[in-house]
Amino acid sequence: MVHQEIGAKDVVAILKRRYWLIILLAAFGGVAGFVAARVLPKKYSSKTLVLVQQPEVQPVTPIATDNVNQRLATMQQQILSNARLEPVIHDLNLYPKDINRLPREEVVQHLREAITITAIAPMTETRAQNLPGFTISVVFDNPQLAQKICSLITSMFIEEDIKESQGLAVDTTKFLNDQLDQKKAELDEQDAKLAAFQRRYVGSLPEDSQSNLAFLNGQTTQLEAATQAVNRAQQDKSFAESILAQQLSAWQATQAGQNPETLDDQMTALQSQLVTLQSKYTDDHPDVIKMKNDIAVLKQKMAESEQKRSAAPDKASLAKGEPTQILQLRAQIHQYDQVIKERTSQQEQIKKQIEIYQARVAASPGIEQEYKLLTRGHQTVLDSYNELLKKRDASAMSQQFDQSKQNDRFHVLDPANYPNAPSFPKLPIFAGGGFGAGLALAFGVAFLLEMQDTSMRSERDVEVILHLPVLAMIPVIAPKGGKRRAKPNLPAAYKAKEPAKA
Repeated sequence: MVHQEIGAKDVVAILKRRYWLIILLAAFGGVAGFVAARVLPKKYSSKTLVLVQQPEVQPVTPIATDNVNQRLATMQQQILSNARLEPVIHDLNLYPKDINRLPREEVVQHLREAITITAIAPMTETRAQNLPGFTISVVFDNPQLAQKICSLITSMFIEEDIKESQGLAVDTTKFLNDQLDQKKAELDEQDAKLAAFQRRYVGSLPEDSQSNLAFLNGQTTQLEAATQAVNRAQQDKSFAESILAQQLSAWQATQAGQNPETLDDQMTALQSQLVTLQSKYTDDHPDVIKMKNDIAVLKQKMAESEQKRSAAPDKASLAKGEPTQILQLRAQIHQYDQVIKERTSQQEQIKKQIEIYQARVAASPGIEQEYKLLTRGHQTVLDSYNELLKKRDASAMSQQFDQSKQNDRFHVLDPANYPNAPSFPKLPIFAGGGFGAGLALAFGVAFLLEMQDTSMRSERDVEVILHLPVLAMIPVIAPKGGKRRAKPNLPAAYKAKEPAKA
């Protein structure tokens, strides 16, 4: 075998020669595995499946938006710490023999090694950041204790999840309240600055520009109307004064014994004719010019007559009161004076208002730029304050929602099972493993024995070992009085060289 290749026939020949050795070693391995499965201390495994999911009905966005993988790793470190596992050991009275003779860390390490937490891989790439769930497995030498430990560790995970969610919501709400107070102080400061600016430039703010222009236009129109009213009042006053002068002349002439009606009638007639001519012709027309000259001459005569009457008035006439028509004219003139005075005062007020609003319109661009800078800072602080207020309200609502325990993300799908059969050692696995090991050992021993065997059993063995060709074969002769041995399986060449029987 050392000097030649092994074929299928050689393997079959070896199995035939060593089959008892193979059977014995394989049977011994199987029995040894069976005995080991019965003798070794038994371990029982209890498992639970926990799903990680968000609640179907959620009125607010959860505050705990961190990666579930990271949260699970953090909770696993916290729950499997010495501080959390020592109470479990004392409450369930685990490892009663080791708790007094071994250090506390080693005892806790035994329990930590008995607990296995395995995350369930996501089914799709889109859920790579969110675990669909995880399993908790506890291996212990007592099935009841294995189930209790598994249930207790599961409840610790659920409680820790609720505690972390609520704690995060509380911390977030507190932080947002502090930030909100700071922004409130900044907003109050900005409000005070804005109010002071508005009081300082009241009426000159950017939103007042259009109203200032509209008011300025209105004041200009009012000024024009007041000016026209003053001009009309002055014209009316001049006309009333002329009529009053005529009436006084006529009345004084009557009091002096003269008859001024002739002059008045002439003046009235001439004025009527002048009006008629002006309606037909221009002021450059000869008839109009002649009529104006006649009126001027008549006015001069009436003035001379009035001077004479005023120079030597009659005492009796002075004692008498002025007629009603003259008194009415004097009252009208007084009214015209009041109107002129009021309208003139109104003109001055309107001019002052126009100056004020013109100054406001001129200063509006600079004030608008300063106002924009101030309002921009105020709006920034206000937006930040409103955003923090919304987040604070959402955090407070999320905190209340978490406290109602409706926001649990860990849901136990399969509770901790009671292990009816030990998870270690498993009889079929040990028996099969022992049988396989015995069979492999048998093949190895058979191979070693064949390697050490120097027997030549075929023509090929002779040719390989001696490096010489085979010339003849000695037939197998049965001993006298005995059974003939079975003829070995010889190659065809040997059969051809075998001598003929006598």
